[in-house]
Amino acid sequence: MASWCVRAVRQSYSFVASPALTRASPRLFCMATQQKNGHGTEEEVEKPEPSPAEKALMEEKSQLDEQLKDMTEKYKRALADTENLRTRSQKMIEDAKLYGIQSFCKDLLEVADILEKATESVPKEEVTSQNPHLKNLYDGLVMTEVQIQKVFTKHGLIKLNPDGQKFDPYEHEALFHAPVEGKEPGTVAIVTKVGYKLHGRTLRPALVGVAKAP
Repeated sequence: MASWCVRAVRQSYSFVASPALTRASPRLFCMATQQKNGHGTEEEVEKPEPSPAEKALMEEKSQLDEQLKDMTEKYKRALADTENLRTRSQKMIEDAKLYGIQSFCKDLLEVADILEKATESVPKEEVTSQNPHLKNLYDGLVMTEVQIQKVFTKHGLIKLNPDGQKFDPYEHEALFHAPVEGKEPGTVAIVTKVGYKLHGRTLRPALVGVAKAP
């Protein structure tokens, strides 16, 4: 039994170590490699061309992609225009709320000017308890003037009295330029008529005289 096993092992070793098999193995390996490479090349060479129907579908897909891109751009532009229109409309509504009373305020300014001139025209030395009628009238005018200024302020109408301030062409209207002692050149020396601003916008510029260098 042992001798039979030894012979079997020897025969197996001889078969594995056979020169013919050894010489054939590289050749077989090369053939397999060539067949593999040749198969891939053949597949590439024999890759079928797209059919007319496939070409038509590809062209249609390309056209649809272009149309989709164009419609997307138009949608974005329309959306931006709509947002800008909404913003402008909202701004116009807000401005209408703020400045809708502009004409009404201009008319009331004349009333305020008359009240101011009336109180300034009364001699202060005559407003005493010895002259009760004049005193009561003067006090009533002053109270009316104070109240109307409170109403103006409540609605965003602010009085401008720029005496001594630097001349601002957006808020003041210069009636004349003249050298004034004690006044710095370029500043308001005299206010002949006060101005008003409505919510930060000049409603009526103040009429002033501006000091200049001698």
